[in-house]
Amino acid sequence: MGQDKALLSRNGIPLLTRICQVAQSVAPTVYVVTPRVERYQMVVPEDCHLLPECWPPDCQRSPGPLWGFSQALPFCQTTWVLLLACDLPCLTVADLQTISQYLISFIPISATTMAILPRSNQGWEPLCGFYRTACGAELTQFLNQGGRSFQQWLSQQSVAELPTSHRRFLFNCNTPEDWLRLE
Repeated sequence: MGQDKALLSRNGIPLLTRICQVAQSVAPTVYVVTPRVERYQMVVPEDCHLLPECWPPDCQRSPGPLWGFSQALPFCQTTWVLLLACDLPCLTVADLQTISQYLISFIPISATTMAILPRSNQGWEPLCGFYRTACGAELTQFLNQGGRSFQQWLSQQSVAELPTSHRRFLFNCNTPEDWLRLE
């Protein structure tokens, strides 16, 4: 992207602020895992919790979102946790409430299911879905063996597909061209 995606503003609101507000519509507690706690203190809503992401000693840059997710799991006191990327500018409160209601009402979830995620042609959409907090032990083992890929880890898990009537809310901004397309 060439700049910090979390701080990109849409309609005057940084993406990180917006995604926290959307998450708060369905979750009583919202955690933001980041190596840049100081940078985001002013844009994260007061009642969200910033967790410092600690990298392995041999890493010069972020080991990726799977690593950050693993660091948040010990703080979660619920059976399921919602994981959202900060760069989902089209995700709305209504989308999240619809998805949450669908989960509560319609999906039979087996005891072995570790995640409920939308699927695209490229694979699972791991940064907009629900995870069983019990996945932490297997996730830690995967990371300790050098794993860093969400797709690779998910291929070893029982994952239920979260059906979606429209996919616009999954649009994420990874490049300046994505941002221009959004605008």
